[in-house]
Formats: sequence, structure tokens, C-alpha cells
Amino acid sequence: MAGHDFPEPADRRQVADSTVDPLAAADTRHACDPAFQHGVVVGFDGSTSSERALAYAIGMARRSGSGLIIVHVANRLPTTVWAGCEPPVFVDVPDHRTEVLGLELACADHLSEVPWVLVERGGDICHELEEVGREYSADAIVVGSTHGLVGRIFGSVAGRLARRAQRPVVVIP
Repeated sequence: MAGHDFPEPADRRQVADSTVDPLAAADTRHACDPAFQHGVVVGFDGSTSSERALAYAIGMARRSGSGLIIVHVANRLPTTVWAGCEPPVFVDVPDHRTEVLGLELACADHLSEVPWVLVERGGDICHELEEVGREYSADAIVVGSTHGLVGRIFGSVAGRLARRAQRPVVVIP
């Protein structure tokens, strides 16, 4: 950016040369916006508990003067399509909920207090929240608590994340 100098951290990894080692090139990720480094990651799916987690994360980000990284882990489960005598085909069905959530968040007045970004991921919720936290060097991950039978049977996202995360996890009831 013209006029803005961002100091290079001493521990920054060198960008891999894809001609030398193709595996190293696949390991490198895109650089995250420096405004959101050491921000607060919050899992958001539009549920009541995730809205409470978002409100708490906004307060954390405002008090610490950092950015807010809102993560929606999309439901991209493969769907079986069967047409007559042909063998079944697995199709990746996109989740358009992220677009709807993005529009709702863009219209929310309470988000005007902090800089924020919406990140969409697909896969395991715990893994993706921790991965985004690692990419942005987040200071904390905020999630809402899981209520209901599914959380009791398979374990809640908050509980699994608290056991495996490499940074503080805040669970909002």
C-alpha cells in the first residue's frame, strides 16, 4: 500500500518457490489482512447462541482495539444423485447461508464499532475455527454453547474446540 509501511516480523516464513518444491507451495496460504492480525475469531451461524457469542466478541475486539474475524463454516455435505440405472454420483451442494449471513451482518448497527471480516469455510467446525485462528494469529476464539441432543451425543463444538485449540476459547452460554 502506498504510504503505509508494515514492519516484517522476524519469524515470518519465506514464501515457497513452487518450481523448487511443489509440496511447499501447497502449504503456504494467502497473507491475511494485517488489520485483523491478533484479532478475535468468532464462530457464527445465525443461531441465538452464536448471536450472543458475536456480541461478546464485538466487546472483546473493541476493548482490545483489534479486528473481528467472523467465521461461518458452511454445510457442504456431499449429496447423492441417482438417475435411473446409472451409479450414484456425489455432488458438492453449496451452502448459500453465508451470503444471507453476510447481508444481515452488513446491515447490523452494532458491528460498526469494530472492523470485521466474514470468512467462509467448509469442513469440521472445530478444525476450521482453529485454522482461521492460526492464520490470523488470533488472541481468542469465541463460540456459543451447543444445546440439544446432537451436542450431547457427539460432543459440543465448544468442548471439542477447548480441548484441541492452541489459543484461549471463550464459550458463551
